[in-house]
Amino acid sequence: MTDDDGVAISYKVLARGTPVHSSDGVELGTVDRVLDNAREQIFDGIVMRRAGGDVFVDAPEVARITERRVTLSIDADEAGGLPAYEPGAPEYQANMKAGRLGRLFGGSWKKR
Repeated sequence: MTDDDGVAISYKVLARGTPVHSSDGVELGTVDRVLDNAREQIFDGIVMRRAGGDVFVDAPEVARITERRVTLSIDADEAGGLPAYEPGAPEYQANMKAGRLGRLFGGSWKKR
C-alpha cells in the first residue's frame, strides 16, 4: 500500500463519507458514523454505509484511519460477514457548523 492515503488522524476527526477499504485494497463502503465509548474515552468502531445497508465495524477490525481512507484489518471476504448495524453505543455525526479550528480539536462531531 502506498502512502497516498494521507497522514494518520484521530477517529474523533474522521469525516463522514471517507472511503473504507479492506486489508486487500477493496473499497467496501464509506464512513457513516463513529461510535465512541464516552465513559472510557475509547474508540468503539464505525458504522459503514454500503450498498446492502449499514454494517458495524468493531474497533479491532480498523487497522488505520487517515485523512483519505479507513483501512480494515480484515479482507473483503471477511468484511462480507460484518453484522448489520444495531444502535446501542453513543453515536456521533458530523457537525457542519464546526470551523477549521473546531475540526482540529475534534469538534467536528456532535452526539446524536
